[in-house]
Amino acid sequence: MATGEWARFWQHEELPGVDLLQARYVRHTFARHSHEGYVVAAVSGGVEDLLMPDGSTVHCAPGNVILINPEVPHSARAGVPEGWAYSTLYPSVEVVARIAEETTGLRGTPGFAEVDVPDAEGAHLIREVHRAAEEGNALAADTVLKVLVARMLRRHGSALPARGRLAAGTRNAVRARAVLEERMAEPPTLEALAVELGTSPFALLRAFKQQYGMPPHSWLTNARVRRARELLDAGTAPAEAAAAVGFTDQPHLNRHFSRIVGVPPGAYQRGRGRPGAAPARKNVQDRSETLHVPSDAWQNNRHPHLYVPKEQPRTR
Repeated sequence: MATGEWARFWQHEELPGVDLLQARYVRHTFARHSHEGYVVAAVSGGVEDLLMPDGSTVHCAPGNVILINPEVPHSARAGVPEGWAYSTLYPSVEVVARIAEETTGLRGTPGFAEVDVPDAEGAHLIREVHRAAEEGNALAADTVLKVLVARMLRRHGSALPARGRLAAGTRNAVRARAVLEERMAEPPTLEALAVELGTSPFALLRAFKQQYGMPPHSWLTNARVRRARELLDAGTAPAEAAAAVGFTDQPHLNRHFSRIVGVPPGAYQRGRGRPGAAPARKNVQDRSETLHVPSDAWQNNRHPHLYVPKEQPRTR
């Protein structure tokens, strides 16, 4: 990571189905990827630029809440030279579905209609979940999380479109995805894949990008990182996980893992407290100590505000 960057990706043992990320990035970029669950985030300093599937760029600044639905491809980078600092929650589909069922009248799979919404109170709640989890207060963290998600669903929620009947090209894309999942460690070329599915390479490429928002090789990298996360969660060493999912070596895994998850595999494994993980190191890539800086909005004597590095980026 570049000077001044830090990140912590972790999971509280009493908040199943929710991952947490706190970070400050300056030069770091996120490659195009998607998540199995939701993204609910709040920028606390600087600006994050999100590049969405329709080609638009969303400029995310303090005071807003970022909402990304499952399997929506996106990439991210700094929107200003100073970078951005933010707190992110990754609730699973199951977590959000349970809250939606209890608190809304939404039918079908719940989702969010907008990516970046002005909601200072919602941003405050995101940071409160992080603060409670950092302090080991699982009751508070779980309570505030549920209040936050319910608020977002009531204000910005909608039912995601139901999948219709698949066209021929779409069926080929779905079949291609299944082949790539099955042969992840030794995938076929685009030409060989197209021949196997009875179509042309360019027709398959167009259909795949339309269905999944990225070409097959980018989708495969994303899928390999997901599978590597599962292996790391089970206690597999990063080098073994790299080989199992088809990366050439651990540095190859490290590079792609960091550009999709936001931290290297070792830091990810330590943050989730998985067996086989090395003891946590206090360095710029895995900043495990609590960050304390003043905050006029909600600092008090007992619980100083966390989350923003001492040199907070200024928005322009």
